[in-house]
Amino acid sequence: MTLRSTEVRGPWASAGRRLRRNRAAVAGAIGLAGVVVACFLLPALLGLDASSTAPALRHQPPCAAHWLGTDALGRDLLARVLIGGRTSLLVGLAATLASAGIGVVWGGAAGYFGGPFDEALMRIVDFLYGIPYMFLVILVMLLFADTARGEALPVFVALGLVQWLTMARIVRGQVLALRGRDFVLAARALGASHARILFRHVLPNCLGPIVVVATLSVPSVIILESYLSFLGLGVELSWGQLVAEGVAALNPIRSPWWLLAFPSAFLGLTLLALNFLGDGLRDALDPQDRSDVA
Repeated sequence: MTLRSTEVRGPWASAGRRLRRNRAAVAGAIGLAGVVVACFLLPALLGLDASSTAPALRHQPPCAAHWLGTDALGRDLLARVLIGGRTSLLVGLAATLASAGIGVVWGGAAGYFGGPFDEALMRIVDFLYGIPYMFLVILVMLLFADTARGEALPVFVALGLVQWLTMARIVRGQVLALRGRDFVLAARALGASHARILFRHVLPNCLGPIVVVATLSVPSVIILESYLSFLGLGVELSWGQLVAEGVAALNPIRSPWWLLAFPSAFLGLTLLALNFLGDGLRDALDPQDRSDVA
């Protein structure tokens, strides 16, 4: 009797198969890839300059010379949207990676060692959960206001402080379920150190939930960064700042609608793609889903 290919397929191959079957996730991945390519490659290929001003061309609607129009200083909106998108994407990715690293180590250590150590670490998490996210973020941004206004580092620090809490709780729960398994007991019997057991044997088995939470955290970070930029506390050029400029330019006489519509569209489509991809990864990495096993 021959085994079917689905019966010998590894868990990651099975997850990839389920992910490819999810049309929304595939569409999200394609859309996200398109945004990333446009933001990081098109400005150089098209010779776009986000800072070049032309006052005589201020508030020009979309045309052949300026595909998305111009702003109040005559700057090309396409260049500003693409370069601002590059900033928003980098902030979202970097802050998510930093917060994921903190959350994985924190939650992994709490779940693995347990006891009073676990209680102490998780009470700190509970305390930070009790403080409104935006209060912490704005407080950190204000601390950097005089020395690093408009720079990305304060945004990384501020967003990293609030995004790791959920990751820590999820990883702790996964580690608590794994620390008594046979492979962990075998590693201890062979004399492996706690650090080796945690980082070599336990945390790799939590990779699925970690990937899902990190993917779904990127949209949250981008939204928070956009909100900060909307308030004037974010980076120098991002989608949030462009949306704020578009809102400020609205007037009842002659409203340059493109200043708000295009940055909002890029921001909204990117967030939608990330959420579709995150939902698809969550379903694909669900160990209870065995729909592809014959």
